[in-house]
Formats: sequence, structure tokens, C-alpha cells
Amino acid sequence: MRKQKMVYVIRRDPEYKGREITAKRELSFGIQLASRLFLDQLSFEFNKDRLDEEINEAIDNNDREAFERLSLQYQPYTWE
Repeated sequence: MRKQKMVYVIRRDPEYKGREITAKRELSFGIQLASRLFLDQLSFEFNKDRLDEEINEAIDNNDREAFERLSLQYQPYTWE
């Protein structure tokens, strides 16, 4: 397994005035990509579940206008 290269970024506060400079290690691309994909999946599932509940509520209340509006919003989630 290859050794990961560590990249440090030195950030200097505009009000430096002789204080210490801290170096922060940036996250690797793989970790950034995995976390982005995980957050995207969580938000997708949350929004889909919320729309499911609102559609079911519109059906229970016999609200045809709300059902049609919500079903149009739900269409992109049917491409699973």
C-alpha cells in the first residue's frame, strides 16, 4: 500500500501581530469524496421520505391540488 502524502496549509490571521502560526492538514480527496457522497445520500433519503409523507397526507385528505404539486416534485426521485 502506498504511503499517503500529507499536505499542510499555513494560514495566517490578518491580525497576526507575532502570534503563533498554525498548520492544518487537509483531508485527502478520497475522504472528501466519501463524505460528500454520504451527505448527498442522507439528504436524498430525507427529502424523499418527507415528500412520501406529504403525498400520503394529501391522499388521506383528498387534496388533489397538493397531490399533483407534490407528485411533480417527487418525479426526480423515481429514477432509482
